[in-house]
Amino acid sequence: MNFLDRNEFNFSPSQKVLDAIKGFDPMQLCFYTRIYDEGKKSIFSVKLSEVYGVPEEQVLLGYGGEDILKNAVHYYLSTGGNNTIMIPEFSWWYYNRIAGECGGTFEMYPLYEREDTFAYDVDEVIKLTNKIHPRMLLLASPNNPTGNCLTPEEIGKIMENIPDDTMVLVDEAYASFITKDTAYIAPLVEKYKNLIISRTLSKFYGLPGLRMGFGFMGKGHEGFLSYANKYLGYNRFSEAVAMAAIDSDEHYRKVADDMEWDRQLFKKELGDMPGFKVFKSVANFILVRYPVAIKEALQKAMAEKDYKIKFMGDKGLEDCLRITLGRPEQIQIVVDTIKKIALENS
Repeated sequence: MNFLDRNEFNFSPSQKVLDAIKGFDPMQLCFYTRIYDEGKKSIFSVKLSEVYGVPEEQVLLGYGGEDILKNAVHYYLSTGGNNTIMIPEFSWWYYNRIAGECGGTFEMYPLYEREDTFAYDVDEVIKLTNKIHPRMLLLASPNNPTGNCLTPEEIGKIMENIPDDTMVLVDEAYASFITKDTAYIAPLVEKYKNLIISRTLSKFYGLPGLRMGFGFMGKGHEGFLSYANKYLGYNRFSEAVAMAAIDSDEHYRKVADDMEWDRQLFKKELGDMPGFKVFKSVANFILVRYPVAIKEALQKAMAEKDYKIKFMGDKGLEDCLRITLGRPEQIQIVVDTIKKIALENS
């Protein structure tokens, strides 16, 4: 089965990752990972501190980016007497679920379809945040499933113009697909104490099965750090593989660059077909509007070829497909199948 519905990785890990797996010393599992005498969480948090230029005590580690999101939402919606979070209108369904898990409520702010993309209205986000005054504001950049993003300048503008007791969580799970520049992160978390930036090894680094997420946050949150950090450390095997992945940017950058072929194929083959619209994406997936009349036939055809793509059910996106960008031969089959079914049913 070819899974192109989960935004997972259909390529090969880097050689450094393979070497780290093959060369791992099982004796390391006999000891906890926390660096007690230095007060550090992990060798990986130290590595991230060096790479991103953020003090180690402001580095977050989690069981995937999911863990960081859940810990932050659960903690902040359960403290301070305000349990409201603002999330994008079209976004990962998991955001409102984790809010509900801790008795929180959510308010949605809109995304706007503009030509071949969706976009945040930064001024409107600021206005609504000041009006609603939520405990948390969630920004996804790039956003799943729409594929649009915020610039560092836009994030800074939002931070500068909202209440400083509203915690802002920027989910950057797909951010490395946009650019290799990460220099904006350290100044933002240095300036804004109410900011959390969450990342993961699941998307760009193609290791969702490793379950390793990381992030960075502003100063002065000892309560949250005590809640979120693992007292006895993390997984030594995962740390070793994660460090190898972080040192493999060249390999994963090439994979990300190769995905542009996928994007162009969708645009070239489907962009001008009646009833279709291919949206711009800066992530490892693409959103395609299609004639819903062919849904059943398309589902059947994909199943016959052992392919899975995401048929969206979100309100306002019911006529869209979200398709993970995979290897060229996979994407060629997906595009050819969509075209064949569309032409047969035109």
